[in-house]
This record gives sequence, structure tokens and C-alpha cells, in this order.
Amino acid sequence: MVKVKKEKRKSEGDEPEPIKAKKEKRKSEGGDEAEPEGPSYEELVKNVSQIASPLAPRKLAKRLYKIIKKAQKIKQLRKGVREVQKFVRKGEKGLVVFAGDTNPIDVICHMPLVCEETGLPYCYTPSKENLGAACGSRRPTCMVMIKSHEDYKDLYDDCYNAVKGLPLPL
Repeated sequence: MVKVKKEKRKSEGDEPEPIKAKKEKRKSEGGDEAEPEGPSYEELVKNVSQIASPLAPRKLAKRLYKIIKKAQKIKQLRKGVREVQKFVRKGEKGLVVFAGDTNPIDVICHMPLVCEETGLPYCYTPSKENLGAACGSRRPTCMVMIKSHEDYKDLYDDCYNAVKGLPLPL
């Protein structure tokens, strides 16, 4: 049995549809303000859990995302609940960042107490999606520990002191 391809015949009245070209904005072009990619900081803060305290302010959150990206490049980052928990209990030192919109919050609610007992500074950021993206992953991440390194020592010290200066919950 021989298979025969059927051709689609256009009726004489049909006209081809014009192709619409998408105009992309370039980051290098000056003058145009870039549109925010996701929801604003205020919209993200609305989804944060009640126990997410201390919450990093907008500027500190941006600096934390920046240092997370640098730490990821040189493998000085622990990400995920199990990995961070394991190394905090082993005594590894660093800066711990939690996602404030983790649901259910029971997944990470014990870790701030463990961080306080071991003397590690910690804070919450409003979005686990942004935290995962800063880690170089498409998957949202609930918790990250940033270890100190010479390549980003100044930024690390600034973030470390800023997080340590945040008021702890009662």
C-alpha cells in the first residue's frame, strides 16, 4: 500500500496573512526605560507570610540577589532546605536568606531558630521565584546560604552587616 500526501489547496479568494515582526527592546539603547519583568516589590510583599521577619528592604534584597549570583558562579552557595539545614547543623558559617512566600511555611519555620542558636545572620526576601532565579535556576528556592569568598568580600561584608543590623522578631 502506497501512502499519498494530500496537498492543501487554497481557495482563490484567500490572501496570505502578513507576518508581524516583533520589535525587541535592547538594553544597550539609551533613553528607553526598561519595564519591570515581574511584579513590583510591594506586590511581592503582599504574599509574604506573617512569620517572615526580618524582611529585607528593597535595596538590600537587590544586593542579596546580586551576591547570590556571584556566589553561584564560584560555587560558594548552598541552596535548598535540606542542603542548607545540613551544613548549618554541621557548623558552616555564612549568610542565610529565606523566601518569605514559602507555602506551607512549616517547611522552613524551624530554621530561623537554628540560625539564631548558631549565631548566623538571616533575613527573608519576598519571592522564592526571584531567589531561585538569582541562584541560576528556573526552579523556585526556599532557602540559600551564602559563604564568604575573596572575590566578593566587600559586597558580602556590606550585606552581612546590613542583615545583622535588621531587628530580629521577638
